[in-house]
Amino acid sequence: MRLASWVTPPHYKREILSVLGKVGYIAPTATIFHTDFKGFPKIFIDEYCVIFQNDNGGLIQLNDNVRIYRNSTLETGLGGYITIGAHSSIHPRNQLNAYKKPIIIGKQVMIAANCAFYSYDHEVYPDSPIHEQPISSKGPIVIEDEAWLGTGVIVLSGVTIGLGAVVGAGSVVTKSIPAGAIAVGNPAKVIKYRSELARPQNA
Repeated sequence: MRLASWVTPPHYKREILSVLGKVGYIAPTATIFHTDFKGFPKIFIDEYCVIFQNDNGGLIQLNDNVRIYRNSTLETGLGGYITIGAHSSIHPRNQLNAYKKPIIIGKQVMIAANCAFYSYDHEVYPDSPIHEQPISSKGPIVIEDEAWLGTGVIVLSGVTIGLGAVVGAGSVVTKSIPAGAIAVGNPAKVIKYRSELARPQNA
């Protein structure tokens, strides 16, 4: 794999290497520090990605043909786990932190660069320093099949983004987004539904 990566162009061009190995392609510079990591056929883990298990971290499972692009981090701790469905793509510099509750990403989901997912919150009560307080969670993060998240989206705990929904770049998702909706803003709000859009006649 290391030799093959030297002679193959970078980024998307390197995806072809995912068909060569038993599991797929894991870049030589990627770090996997996890006792419960499961990768299914043809996965692609790009340069400088980190798969990390903190105390009591649960499963990280990448299903068939999942793509994790460079400098992304997937991290579990305190019973949280991560599953990513077949043919989904996580673009560069994404941060998935599953603590207390899981992050569940469906099939054929597209997540653009610089997104962040946190399935937990930090307590901020005034009676003690914040760093001494426990974390809590409003529930899992669920991204249903065929959703698309634009660049720089932040998704917080207890949120479900429905089947085929779209979240615009830079949005902060604090409440669930229905299937087929288009949501933007901080906090993200539904502005229309994909069913309302008409394809231009010359497209």
